[in-house]
Amino acid sequence: MIKSLLVFLLLGPVSAFALTPSPQIREAAIRAHIKFLADDLLEGRGTGSRGGEIAARYIASQLSALGLTGAGHEGSFFQPVSLVGVKADPKTLLKVSGGGHRETFHFGEDFVAFTGAQRAEVSADADLVFVGYGIDSPAEKWNDYSGPASDYQGKILVILVNDPPPTSDEPNRFGGKALTYQGRWTYKFEEAARRGAVGAILLHTDESAGYPWSVVRTSNGSWRFDLARSESDPSPSLAVRAWMTDAAARKVMKLAGQDLAELRHQAASRNFKPIALKLKAEIDLKSELTRVEASNVAGILEGTDKNLKKKYLVLSAHSDHLGIGEPDKTGDRIYNGAVDNASGTAGILELAAYFTSLPKARRPRRSLLFLFPTAEEQGLLGSEWYVSHPLVPLTDTVADLNLDGLNTLGLTRDLIPLGAERSLLKSWVEEVARDQKITLSPEPRPEQGTFFRSDHFPFAKAGVPALSLESGDDYVGRAKNWGAEQFRLFNEQHYHQPSDEYQANWDLKGAIQEENFLASLALRLANTEKLQK
Repeated sequence: MIKSLLVFLLLGPVSAFALTPSPQIREAAIRAHIKFLADDLLEGRGTGSRGGEIAARYIASQLSALGLTGAGHEGSFFQPVSLVGVKADPKTLLKVSGGGHRETFHFGEDFVAFTGAQRAEVSADADLVFVGYGIDSPAEKWNDYSGPASDYQGKILVILVNDPPPTSDEPNRFGGKALTYQGRWTYKFEEAARRGAVGAILLHTDESAGYPWSVVRTSNGSWRFDLARSESDPSPSLAVRAWMTDAAARKVMKLAGQDLAELRHQAASRNFKPIALKLKAEIDLKSELTRVEASNVAGILEGTDKNLKKKYLVLSAHSDHLGIGEPDKTGDRIYNGAVDNASGTAGILELAAYFTSLPKARRPRRSLLFLFPTAEEQGLLGSEWYVSHPLVPLTDTVADLNLDGLNTLGLTRDLIPLGAERSLLKSWVEEVARDQKITLSPEPRPEQGTFFRSDHFPFAKAGVPALSLESGDDYVGRAKNWGAEQFRLFNEQHYHQPSDEYQANWDLKGAIQEENFLASLALRLANTEKLQK
């Protein structure tokens, strides 16, 4: 009574909730979610697997317990995503011959391959054509596919990854150092299919791809999924999608009487013309095949404003990882995906708990849709499906705020809002950063094309403002280059490896920092009367 009287005398009459402590982001809850989702019980949350379905049901149960409304099928929290999966026979060989000589390449060691034909057996016996970077971009006045269509139809195309490099005369060619969508492997396979090719082989280097061959091998050596196509679907597809090591590629070019370094040099010129390598490649690709209905999970916290609640802000994080695959040196075959992306999933779940714990008078005016796509590791398939089959109209979706991994290494002075500069989100992000005294840093490794590699990208392609929040590299109490070195070590040793496991000694202060930033940004976007896209 005395304390209440003192508050009244000092501050005057106040509402009841003004004396209620603000909800807090809970580190213990984030840890608990990560520990469960990254547990061996879930067997790496592979797309379409039992572990993936357990993860989906766990997420749905958490959203239900918070009182959210199911946004999915028949009022549930689930949106089925129709997928076809293939798992190539690891004994598959690739044979390349020409000039009376032959080289045989081994799956996993020299190359990996999977089919886009959605069939258990495909074969290719076709001429190899080197098409440089495999890009046709009128905006850049660049076309690696000059010549008649017959030059590519029924052929296997050999393609460099990434974009053509900038030059002193054209420092901003193809975005300069930053990777464009045409540099992504997804585009290169898509364009080769549009040209009528039977297959495509991407030539990997650690530098050009941004990750070591071990990532390519583990990501493509087990189940690979595509969105299911009907028999009447006219979309072109490749019978063989393959990656090849740099060492194997050099052997192929030597067999063709070519020098790979010289070919790379030629491919960097606008005057490049495709080169028939006078080689044939043979591959009989047998695969296990499965058809599954994996689950996006989605729940809605209805807004408080009678008009604005018809508009939605999406907060997303993919729930899948790579499942069970090739064993590491310790014999571990479970790719737990603790950082990627049990941590991001935990972060969005905790944001859902935060917003539902707010007093009703302080809850968002617009509705919040918490989305957990499946099959992100397969090429953003769950989010692509969502954007093609939205649970709420995209025209009523004001933005997507995405998390693909939380910071587990401690506080930073900076954050990286990937994609914010491409839409209205830039000014809102800058406002939150000023209030929270956080520096906004540009993407530190633009050549890796991170903007195109997570679930916000399909939203951005569809015209919805979207960003993916990442930790910066400027760690409090650490040397200047410490953060960049930690990223390098994770990328080389743990990214898409069984060793991406929960660690009890993680410092989650940086994760809380990211959560608070997203919470503040989401509230501003949800409460502002008018937003312009």
